[in-house]
Amino acid sequence: MFEIAVPQIDQVVHDILDSYHQLGGINHIGGPNLPSQQRIVDILQALRSILFPGYYERDPVDETTLLYLIGERVAWVCKSLTEEITKSLCHDCRLENRCDQTAECAEKARHIADDLVGALPAIRARLHQDVHAALDGDPAAKSEAEVIVAYPGLTAITAHRIAHFLYERQVPLLPRIMNEYIHHRTGIDIHPGANIGNSFFIDHGTGVVVGETTIIGRNVKIYQGVTLGALSVKKALAQEKRHPTIEDNVTIYAGATILGGKAVIGHDSIIGGNVWLIRSVPPFSHVYNPAVSSEPIVESNNHGADFYQI
Repeated sequence: MFEIAVPQIDQVVHDILDSYHQLGGINHIGGPNLPSQQRIVDILQALRSILFPGYYERDPVDETTLLYLIGERVAWVCKSLTEEITKSLCHDCRLENRCDQTAECAEKARHIADDLVGALPAIRARLHQDVHAALDGDPAAKSEAEVIVAYPGLTAITAHRIAHFLYERQVPLLPRIMNEYIHHRTGIDIHPGANIGNSFFIDHGTGVVVGETTIIGRNVKIYQGVTLGALSVKKALAQEKRHPTIEDNVTIYAGATILGGKAVIGHDSIIGGNVWLIRSVPPFSHVYNPAVSSEPIVESNNHGADFYQI
């Protein structure tokens, strides 16, 4: 068995400690406490069990005890979420030297946590539409239960609707931790800033990327490998709209890439597989890759819009 001599261990430890001081920002010693990643995952899981009671438990949920069960979970979420939001707010404030008032951060965090649990019925109503979008949009889907417990797209949009609520209230760190956890689980990467309408369905899901300033309308369906991203921009333009707008009733097939804040996909359009777009298309458009020619071919359809070959 390989062993390291004690003097060598001491030297290694001192070298590591020196690197902490020399490299600065890599370590986080003595700074404001960061939120716990594991606690945030636990909060997210508890919220999912509140939104879909009985779907993620090991044991059946008894309707006679549902009042107490949900009450206990909501109370735990409020307390835990307040603590983690407080950490995030305090870290953000101290990082930018804005304040050092933990009590004020804690009070703001409590209001945000209360607002989130108060919004759960409305979030459930939106997720109900997302479930039915999957059920209606995928011939392989057999039931609501199958969509809720087994579809990665529903897992991703559930987390996103929670994270987006916190993002809109300018909670740092937590929304990204939530979405990156789901990204790791599902392969679907949705920035919490993306604004996504009702009845949203991601089929299969692996490799989907949706950027921060993306706007997605109602009844939109996208397949695996779709990127709704940004063109290369300077850091100074971080607050500008960098990602596309997808209007209502649009379908985007596998591998399509749509880039840039000026790109608007008109309503009732179909974007074919592996298409690369950096410009807008009007409503009722069909955009697809050519079978032979690489030259764009434009044809008029019944609605006066265009069929594009890219």
